[in-house]
Amino acid sequence: MESATWPVYSPFARKHYGKGVQVGRTEGRAEGRAEGRAEDVLTVLQVRGIPVSDADRDRITSCTDLNRLDDWMRRAVTATSTAYLFNDEPERSAG
Repeated sequence: MESATWPVYSPFARKHYGKGVQVGRTEGRAEGRAEGRAEDVLTVLQVRGIPVSDADRDRITSCTDLNRLDDWMRRAVTATSTAYLFNDEPERSAG
């Protein structure tokens, strides 16, 4: 019976065999983390009763920058609106 795996003999094949699979896994994990963090941001906003427009929801769910999503997550905990979430300036208290 033959092996189901392809023998990798040439130097070129040894160098490149399986690289695409690893790159795909890495990219898939990053996308999954971003999707999960975006859902976390939306959940916090929902639980806090902060309305989220379709445009804001799209902005959050389409973001792939984990650092930005982390910032939004921290802001979502104290935000009073999605405008504050996306703003680079700290929210000012009235008075």
